[in-house]
Amino acid sequence: MKILSLHCDYIKFKPVKKAIKEPEELDKKREQLTEVKEPLVILTAVEKQDEANPSIIKDYIENIISIASQVNAKNIVLYPYAHLSPSLSNPQFALKTLENAEIELSKLKKYNVTRAPFGYYKEFELKCKGHPLSELSRSIGNEQAASASGKILSKEEPIDYKQLLREISKSKLDTTKLKDNDHRILGKQMDLFSFSEVAPGMVFWHNNGLIIKNELIDFWREEHRKAGYQEISTPQILDKKLWLISGHWEKYKDNIFLSEYEKRIFAVKPMNCPGGMLVYKSKPKSYKDLPLKAAELGIVHRQELSGVLAGLFRVIQFTQDDAHIFCTEKQLEQEIMNIMELTDKFYKLFGFEYNIELSTRPEKRIGDEKLWDKAESILESVLKKKKIKYKLNKGDGAFYGPKIDFHIKDSLNRTWQCATIQLDFAMPERFDLTYMDENNKEQRPIMLHRVIYGSLERFIGILLEHTNGRLPLWLSPIQARIINFTDRNNKACEKLKIELEEKGFRVDMDLKSEPINGKIKQAEIEKIPYIITIGDREEKSDTLAVRHKEKVTPIKRDEFLKRILKERDERL
Repeated sequence: MKILSLHCDYIKFKPVKKAIKEPEELDKKREQLTEVKEPLVILTAVEKQDEANPSIIKDYIENIISIASQVNAKNIVLYPYAHLSPSLSNPQFALKTLENAEIELSKLKKYNVTRAPFGYYKEFELKCKGHPLSELSRSIGNEQAASASGKILSKEEPIDYKQLLREISKSKLDTTKLKDNDHRILGKQMDLFSFSEVAPGMVFWHNNGLIIKNELIDFWREEHRKAGYQEISTPQILDKKLWLISGHWEKYKDNIFLSEYEKRIFAVKPMNCPGGMLVYKSKPKSYKDLPLKAAELGIVHRQELSGVLAGLFRVIQFTQDDAHIFCTEKQLEQEIMNIMELTDKFYKLFGFEYNIELSTRPEKRIGDEKLWDKAESILESVLKKKKIKYKLNKGDGAFYGPKIDFHIKDSLNRTWQCATIQLDFAMPERFDLTYMDENNKEQRPIMLHRVIYGSLERFIGILLEHTNGRLPLWLSPIQARIINFTDRNNKACEKLKIELEEKGFRVDMDLKSEPINGKIKQAEIEKIPYIITIGDREEKSDTLAVRHKEKVTPIKRDEFLKRILKERDERL
């Protein structure tokens, strides 16, 4: 069984038409639109192997209760959702499983249980809350269910290499239901990245895509050096003990990849912060060392069901542009303001508008209540001092502290929560972080967690769709393509390419003996900012025919070079 749990503000659904020959019979009430407020929605795929598992309903209910207690949900919606698995059970078995789960949960009298109609195509609308536990995916009762391709081969058994190759090559992107500006289509057109079943939810960056990623990282490093950050790097696999101390084990253990080494359990890190704590603890600190700003481009992994993966937007492996700032209480407000100003600088560069939310203590949390009061008061005070309009998002803070979230708006009028500033009194206490003050007395630092891009992969996906692939010059993988009018112009094209490359531009040429319109069209598909055509007329006049934003302009060679140097170097 596979489930995806969504903690929502509401869900609305209505059966539209039959999806199987014999769906369950519905009374008039269940044929109408159903709305449930503040639900925990359990999207459920009952699988073939569940039919041989007598404890499947018990395991299913235990998982639901566990998640419901973590998010403090009283309303539960059991929603059949076949898309989570390619190996579905018999429909009658699936229906019976959901019916029995509904009955057993209702007996507890702790929950209001609603079951969505089984065997129908349904229209549905929901609003997911967006806190760290609002989306959780789990695989239930599948420990002993292994596919034929996943079995361990004995030494005597020959390896069928061709069959293995067919298995890892079978997944292809279905673009029929995607919009033209979908980042997965743009990624293919621009040769940026790909995915493979051998590493679900993990990006294979091609050269062009890695250029974009590295340019974003270079800009990030440049701005963080100016802002006084140190850059650190911490291991990807860490002992379970560390996650028990931090509190992540209790909250995220079902979404953590685990490994065993010499009878010790290790976790592939889903977060960067515990590693940052150990860097701080590596040697004694004085008040003179604070604020200490430790930034990390950390690669993290979180388990997700394959059915919820979506290009760069929902992945298993991603890079977070984390930073952890350790400071005194007196320094706190200024450091929060500094982060807000740095975030504003980043988002203005990319043309993103944004709004801000203040998210307060969740039901399940760690730390002293008085410290929560103080933390929320400090964040609210900073927002008021900066005269920033914000929305109060009660109960949506991190389990260790309240936070300020930045929701950017793209050109398609969609909003994305990317940057966040989280104020944490609890983890410095748990990790026993200290510094010596001016009077040589031991004090506890305060900690700020923050990201700006958030997930670098997701940010690139947002940026591609925001710009429809027409990235600014400094980010474009190929910044200019030089096209010949005839073979007579090849030498002039080659000369210009060398000149541009010497100035650090990423340039290529298309000198194929093909119609020029076709070559221009291909460059447009690849979203190349500057398409330069050189013919006999351009050679004689020392000009270039430059196509930019679908307009063709004749321009003097030297003037063009000045223009693109300024555009690139000033990141216009």
